[in-house]
Amino acid sequence: MARETQISALISGETRDLMERYVRRTGIKKGHLVEQALLHHLRALEDLPAEYIIHPRLVVSRKDGEAMLRQAESAEPTTGLRELLRDGD
Repeated sequence: MARETQISALISGETRDLMERYVRRTGIKKGHLVEQALLHHLRALEDLPAEYIIHPRLVVSRKDGEAMLRQAESAEPTTGLRELLRDGD
């Protein structure tokens, strides 16, 4: 039998809410969910090239965030994006 170790970690309220909803919906135990998620993440970090890892949160300065927002609001959709959104019409 594998030896178990208890850990303690602080998580955001949003992450906690997502976890609570998932365990209620699926019936799996929180400990199992945390272990599987951690194993999945650590194996991905080992197996995938770093440039393919997309972090769940990006931190930018207010100035850069406002510039990105202005650019997104004024940008025209590309031909590829238009075709993708029309697919299935």
